[in-house]
Amino acid sequence: MGKLAFDAVIFDMDGVITKTAITHAAAWKKMFDEYLQKHAYETGEPFKEFTQGDYLTYVDGKPRYKGVASFLESRNISIAFGDTSDEPGMETICGLGNRKNEAFNEVIARDGVEVYESTAQLLNDLQAAGIKLGVASSSKNCAPVLEAVDMLKIFGARVDGVVSAELGLHGKPEPDIFTTACEMLESVPAKAIVVEDAVSGVQAGAKGEFGLTLGIARENNEKELADNGADFVVTDLEELGGISGLNNLFLKNNK
Repeated sequence: MGKLAFDAVIFDMDGVITKTAITHAAAWKKMFDEYLQKHAYETGEPFKEFTQGDYLTYVDGKPRYKGVASFLESRNISIAFGDTSDEPGMETICGLGNRKNEAFNEVIARDGVEVYESTAQLLNDLQAAGIKLGVASSSKNCAPVLEAVDMLKIFGARVDGVVSAELGLHGKPEPDIFTTACEMLESVPAKAIVVEDAVSGVQAGAKGEFGLTLGIARENNEKELADNGADFVVTDLEELGGISGLNNLFLKNNK
C-alpha cells in the first residue's frame, strides 16, 4: 500500500472500541427510572419511563452531568446542579450523575468488558502502518475500561472525562476533545479521522472540520448520524475493507 492520505485516527470508546454503550444505556435507564418513579410519587404526575430514544437524543456521547441536565430539561424538571462530590442518588444533577456512574461500575464489575473485534483489528492494522492513534471519550471511566481489555497502551493520546475536567474542555457536541487529542498527536484535523457512534460525536467531528468523520450506526441510526455531520456511515468497521477502504473514503471526502 502506498502512502496514506491521513496521519491520525481518533476513536470514541463506548460503542466504537468497547461494547460499553449498551452498559451505559442500561445504567442511565436504571438511574432515571428510579428517579422518575420517585418524582412521580412526590408530584402526583404519571410515571413516564426513560426510553432508548431518550438515551440517544439527550444523553448518548455527552459528559455525564450534561446528559442528566439535558434529559431533565426535556421533562421540564428543574433541580440544583449541586457539586461533583454529591452522594450518588442525591437530588441534584451531580448526585444523579454519580448514581448513574455507580450503576455502570456495578455492571462492569459483574459482566466485564467486551471489545468490537473489527475495531481491534483496524487499530492493530493502523498501528502497524505507523498511523497515530487517539481516544476521545466523555467517559471518566475511559482509562480503567481500556486497561481492562489491555488496549490503553496503543493510544498516543487520551482525552476523556478526567482530562477534559482538568483542561476545562467543552464536551461534545463541541469539538474540543477531538481537536485536543489531535494536537497531542501532533496532527491537524484536516489530516485526521474521527470515528464515532453518537450524534453528539459526529456533530463534534464536523464542527472540528476533520478530514473525515466516520459514523458507526449501532442503533439503526444511520440517518441521524448522516444528518448530523457524519461524512460516511457504516454499521460496523468490517465494512470498510481495512485501511485501504478507510483511505479511499478519506480521499473521496477530500476531493
